Amino acid sequence: MQLTHLGHAAVLVEVADRRLLIDPGNLSSDWHTLTGLDAILVTHQHPDHVDPARIGALLAANPDAKVWVEPQVLDNVDLGGRGEGLAADGSVDLGAVRVSAVGGLHAVIHRDIPQIGNVGLLVEAESEPCFFHPGDSLATCPQGVDVVAVPGYGPWAAMKETIDFAREVGAPQGFIIHDRLLSEPGFGLVFSRVGDMSPTTMVDLRDGRPFEVGQPTQ
Repeated sequence: MQLTHLGHAAVLVEVADRRLLIDPGNLSSDWHTLTGLDAILVTHQHPDHVDPARIGALLAANPDAKVWVEPQVLDNVDLGGRGEGLAADGSVDLGAVRVSAVGGLHAVIHRDIPQIGNVGLLVEAESEPCFFHPGDSLATCPQGVDVVAVPGYGPWAAMKETIDFAREVGAPQGFIIHDRLLSEPGFGLVFSRVGDMSPTTMVDLRDGRPFEVGQPTQ
């Protein structure tokens, strides 16, 4: 498995001869020119996870890509009729790759703001590591994860919850996503705290280079 952090929440997953892009949002641009994708997945409807102004161009550049999204996205973002809903506890197969959705609700931003849907995504294939992208929720902590994307900061986040999330998932390796709202010192603080206070060895993927994940440990 090879992972490339393409800015903020966007992650390219390459595994079992498949290329999957998760959360092409409007706070990153490194995904804009991607082609040859087999699947595009979206955890929830917020524009920093699916850019309504650019998603059409991405779909046009990847005409054969499957498009699976948290179901509320279908009513809020124009996907040109190509999207299929992927609800919590559902799964889809793409060749030898299985994508499973967990959770169901976005983290609480404020009690006066209604919660929307959010699915965390587990990507796995036989004899390959398991990758977990939680979207914008720390409430669901699946086991057997080899590498986890840890949200660094959002208006719904707190350091104590982030550390507890990393501890509960217990992945051997991880990296920070959802980081565009962090300064350089802020990134360093979250990165070091999660690494020091959880069993997860953190890797800095901000340079956009592909990261080759080690063999599964579970």
